[in-house]
Amino acid sequence: MAAPGPPRPPPAGEGRPAAYRERVHEPDLLIREVRPVALDQEPATGIGGAGPVDVLLAGGRVAAVAPTGALDPTLVAGAETLAGEGRWLLPGLWDQHVHLGQWSLTSARLDLADVRSAEQAVRRVADRLAELPGLPVVGWGHRSAGWPRRPTVAELDRVSGDVPVVLISGDAHHAWLNTAALLHLALPVRDDVVREAEWFAAYGRLASLVGDDGTSPAAYRRALEAAAAQGVVGLVDFEFSGGAAEWRQRWAEGCDLLRVRMAVYADGLDAVLAEGLRTGDPLVPGDDRLTMGSLKIISDGSLNTRTAWCCAPYAEPDLVHPAGLPNLDAAELHRLLATAHAHGLTVATHAIGDAAAAAALDAYAATGAGGSIEHAQLVAEPDVQRLAALGLRASVQPAHLLDDRDLAERVWPDRTARCFPLRELLDAGADVVLGSDAPVAPLDPWLAMAAAVHRSGDERPAWHAEQALTPREALAASTDGVRSVRPGGPADVVLVDDDPLDPEAPGASGAPRTPDAAEAARRLRAASVSLTVAAGRVVHRR
Repeated sequence: MAAPGPPRPPPAGEGRPAAYRERVHEPDLLIREVRPVALDQEPATGIGGAGPVDVLLAGGRVAAVAPTGALDPTLVAGAETLAGEGRWLLPGLWDQHVHLGQWSLTSARLDLADVRSAEQAVRRVADRLAELPGLPVVGWGHRSAGWPRRPTVAELDRVSGDVPVVLISGDAHHAWLNTAALLHLALPVRDDVVREAEWFAAYGRLASLVGDDGTSPAAYRRALEAAAAQGVVGLVDFEFSGGAAEWRQRWAEGCDLLRVRMAVYADGLDAVLAEGLRTGDPLVPGDDRLTMGSLKIISDGSLNTRTAWCCAPYAEPDLVHPAGLPNLDAAELHRLLATAHAHGLTVATHAIGDAAAAAALDAYAATGAGGSIEHAQLVAEPDVQRLAALGLRASVQPAHLLDDRDLAERVWPDRTARCFPLRELLDAGADVVLGSDAPVAPLDPWLAMAAAVHRSGDERPAWHAEQALTPREALAASTDGVRSVRPGGPADVVLVDDDPLDPEAPGASGAPRTPDAAEAARRLRAASVSLTVAAGRVVHRR
């Protein structure tokens, strides 16, 4: 039996403190003359047909939806009124996988996403040191797996001296540090990069080197505002952090903008259990926007570091671990899932390789735990079926396929048809949800949807187009299970200037057109958000 999911919030205003209702849900909001986009297989009925509608949001819920001008005037008296002017109304968007602290830091970091060699990266570091002498350098985004050779600590030391330099890879699974940074972060001196668990443990000490300006409440607030401008009303935070206490403090200092589900890692699990928190519990009494999420387990590594655990070896010689490797053994994986399940926590298990996915599914089946496979980047066909049968979510970040396409062709040439099997997962009945893994990819749900639809980020044809989603399916995978704006649903809505599903509109014969994937993806990428409402409160207005 799966661990319990998030509890249903009480009906509008019921059972909640008056102060909460006033702070979060007042005043009532009337959005006039909008065109709803239904994400069900069959369009929603009973909300005004094909014409424009008015939507009343009250008490944190959708109170009423009716053809424009048809709502009872006494019902909308006193509501703040916004003119939709024929724009398109969507359920609010979610990013199901974010490292919010790291994402908030990226604007202050040295961007290395475009470098193609160690020499180029070193020159970029030298330029930054010349521009800002004496200040530590934190870089982000390089992908050394495609470089002609491996980087060394010594070459960073030659340009940096005793100024610490930390260059974090684009997949966040390793970092290239100079000696000064290794010493500052209490890491053994070496001439190689710091990988996987050793790096994850050291990351939490990075603030001691660069301070917390990038992770202050103000920095988090800026990141949340940027997400709201993309139509995001909620996110799942997988940051390595101080847990519930840290989020409560941040929330009280102005970060109460969007809905947030906070994950916990194994090293913070005891604190969560001691507090008696279960998945879905509010972290702030009376406020259902900040809640306890899942236990996060990183069961294997990444493609970039060749540590994703696979059933077959990589197509590269001389790897220390030819097929990658797990981060924890089966007994420990089972123990963690069983503990979480026994205490009412769902589990989010990072699994990039197909062996990691299979081992995670074994553990879910053995323990009865519920939750998700995070990334699901390479999954064997029988395990696609098992994932669906177990009722687990496939939490996938489609923008990763744009970055990993070429490397996967090189190191997994015999199995690329099984990479990011979105169509297969959906057809099997799995609950597919989309996210970014920001900052590994931008916190941009429209980019994620476009990648799921077109599976190409350049002029090349789609990479395994048979695994693509339709625009409607990609959008439905981005709204946290809400398929339309209906009375009783959450007051989480987005207005966009154009219909993002227009390529699926009926043609002259009345039959649906077959959308061109490239054009559909372009339309999604071009989406212009004019209004975002989270929990009944306007959080973005253009």
